[in-house]
Amino acid sequence: MQRPAGLYLAYLFQFLIAANVLLALSLGEYSQVFGGVIALGLTLVPAVVTRRWSITLPWGVNLLVALSLYLHIAGEIWGFYVIYYPYYDKVAHLISGVTVSVLAFVIVLLLDRFSRLNLSRWMIVGFVIIAAMAMEGFWEIYEWLFDTFLGTNLQYGLDDTMLDMISVLIGSIGVAFAGNRYLSRSSKEEITGRMVVPEGSGAPGESVDHEEPRAG
Repeated sequence: MQRPAGLYLAYLFQFLIAANVLLALSLGEYSQVFGGVIALGLTLVPAVVTRRWSITLPWGVNLLVALSLYLHIAGEIWGFYVIYYPYYDKVAHLISGVTVSVLAFVIVLLLDRFSRLNLSRWMIVGFVIIAAMAMEGFWEIYEWLFDTFLGTNLQYGLDDTMLDMISVLIGSIGVAFAGNRYLSRSSKEEITGRMVVPEGSGAPGESVDHEEPRAG
């Protein structure tokens, strides 16, 4: 199966993360090297998941994960968070919110299929927003812990934290509206059917460019 062009853009961001890790290593910024290696590993998770289980994720998932992690690593290593504050930071949080929301949408649909939860459309949409805000809450706690106990400067006061959370909320609401429209045009079974690889159809792992659902 031919890989969609958008998937190669995800590969580009993975390459840029690796290049930034090498740059940080050459500068002796070992904490940023550690963070970059973790980020690079996280970009590989969608590929690992698709090979471990019989599912194939939309290529947009790979792209969003790679993009959001690249923005974070580049912001730290090149100082974009400080140079372009607050705009870079809020855009990065917005894209992170979209990424987590899309992941939550895909995950809850697959859970609904395999565990027979029979979730309603509004429950799925609500889960998307709640999952994104929960992850943002954990991220802000992480930043506070590092600032408090390690002397870093990840947060710039209460206003900065609230604007970060609002950025993520906006991204999650956007994905929730898009997901609601998607579910109104295609059933849960149709959507997950495009992601589940039938037995005997070959090895999973290729992200695909799914067809647009048709209005029923």
